[in-house]
Amino acid sequence: MPTYTVRNKKTEIEFQVFCTWSELQELLKTDKNFQQLLSAPALVGDHVVKQGDGKMDGGMKEVFSKIGDKHPGSPLADRFSGGGTNAQKKVVDIGKKYGLIKKDGGQNMSKVKL
Repeated sequence: MPTYTVRNKKTEIEFQVFCTWSELQELLKTDKNFQQLLSAPALVGDHVVKQGDGKMDGGMKEVFSKIGDKHPGSPLADRFSGGGTNAQKKVVDIGKKYGLIKKDGGQNMSKVKL
């Protein structure tokens, strides 16, 4: 839920209200002395990466690493993931060497002979 800044017009006291938008509107209706003040939203972090900038915060790297762990052999796993154990890395390397794993991380089943 967001936090809103409200001012009492009579006393000039400002205070924070932690509620939903509908609850805030109800509060403003019930007491005409209350006035909502404009304020900037509180941002926790900026996860925007500019093209060619190469800067990314640790939180986003951790998220990409977890996704890469769940999808071994994908480009995201190649870039951000530890790739799992050494045995798992060798399996992926051999699969790439013999063309069993595509560049996009998918499996090339046309090479498999049953």
